[in-house]
Amino acid sequence: MLNEISSFQDLGWPLAIVVAWVFGELGHRWTGLPRISLYGMVGFVLGQAQTALLPPAGSGTMMLLANIAFGLILFEFGYRINVNWLRNNPWLAASGLLESSLTFICVLALASLSGLPTLTAVLLASLTMSTSPAAVMRVINEQRSSGQVTERLVHLTGLNCVLAVFTFKVVVGVWTFQSSGSVVQAALNSIVVLAASAALGGLFGMLVPALLRRLGNLSRDATVAFAITVMLLVAVAHAFKLSPVLATLTFGLVARHRRIAFSATQRNFGALGDVLTVVLFMFVASTLEWQHVLHGLGLTFGLITVRAVAKLVGVSVFARPSGVSWRKGMLTGMAMTPISVFVILLLEQTRHIGVDLVDQLAALAATTLLLELAGPIVTQRALIWARETPESAEH
Repeated sequence: MLNEISSFQDLGWPLAIVVAWVFGELGHRWTGLPRISLYGMVGFVLGQAQTALLPPAGSGTMMLLANIAFGLILFEFGYRINVNWLRNNPWLAASGLLESSLTFICVLALASLSGLPTLTAVLLASLTMSTSPAAVMRVINEQRSSGQVTERLVHLTGLNCVLAVFTFKVVVGVWTFQSSGSVVQAALNSIVVLAASAALGGLFGMLVPALLRRLGNLSRDATVAFAITVMLLVAVAHAFKLSPVLATLTFGLVARHRRIAFSATQRNFGALGDVLTVVLFMFVASTLEWQHVLHGLGLTFGLITVRAVAKLVGVSVFARPSGVSWRKGMLTGMAMTPISVFVILLLEQTRHIGVDLVDQLAALAATTLLLELAGPIVTQRALIWARETPESAEH
């Protein structure tokens, strides 16, 4: 009997992936909603803390697969960032710094007024500063979006993710220092980890394009080589407790400036990326527990509102100086709503190094669930209203 139960649990994830994919395809066809929102819905319902139809999500294999899926998306995301654009248009960089700072300050003030301990409030503020590059990239690819709002969304998301990772790692370092009293351990969990992660991604970003040039056949081999390298990079970062987020983002950024290009048909790494995307968004939603969601609901709606307003204001203030209308500035801020994947994987990576913060941030669980479902929808509508998708062009 025990063997039969164990065998059924082993089939849990493969069967759930099939269910999520079918539900996502049919739901997208019938409603037009982003597939990733529907994947997340299935993951939450089937999660261990809800119906227990899935095995525990914290296993090393699923965590590694989710990080590889996130790494592929982050690589492609970093590959789209043009650093020269930020240099040539400093008002765009100023918009990113302002919206990130406003989000951090406003969420910190709300959390402090709600009675959360100072360190918990700072952690919450650092995490909510970010926009999920995975959700943004998937919606952009699914909608085949292009234009000013789309490109600004990518660059501003990349900037606030780097700031969020930096702030979060520093705060975790302080948390570790308070717990253990070890300055060395605190440093390893913050600045040193960030520097090593960025250096590792940069090294891969220089070596892989050089190897591809040596081999030739760049258009045929580049995407496969990058996919394999991302898998290796995530595994190395995972093994040495570095930041896969920063490493893969840096890898894509450096590789872009080494002049190696994807073909137009290999966006999102093709079928491999599509399969891993189902795994990623299911995994993220399945880690959430309804008890945490209910416990954090009191602060959640205020948190979502404050975060949305801060991003809208932060991006809109410098919209005209940076070269777009107020309307497009507001739509860019609106499109930055998603948060879930980035936050959950960052927390899971922190749990992997022995620091469990999930119980400390109950409000974040409820926020994550709501924005897991609604965030991609808001981004989708913002891009359509900006007339940067084929669907909006037809109308």
